[in-house]
Amino acid sequence: MNIDVENLSEQELVDLNNKIVARLRFLQQSRAHSKMLEFKIGERVSFQPPGRPMLLGVLTRYNKKSVTVITDTGEHWNVDPGALRKVRASDHSRPEDAKVFSFQKKP
Repeated sequence: MNIDVENLSEQELVDLNNKIVARLRFLQQSRAHSKMLEFKIGERVSFQPPGRPMLLGVLTRYNKKSVTVITDTGEHWNVDPGALRKVRASDHSRPEDAKVFSFQKKP
């Protein structure tokens, strides 16, 4: 598809630019939305911010272009869904998360 921009007026170029920007935003949001659907609210996830170690947390909210994750240390992060990884139950298991109850035997 070829568009001859040489013959367009300034206003037509501005209108074309606005349409292009809107379409690019829509495509980016569509990709983010489809990635979001791979994860469920309450699911354990991991991600690695630039210059920081891997963080673990729970996905708590879908936003327009990102998701909110509350890390194990209580920090709130808005993360691009493409940066998330699912955490399997056996991955990064923490003994302090385990709830162990002892029951006494009846006499």
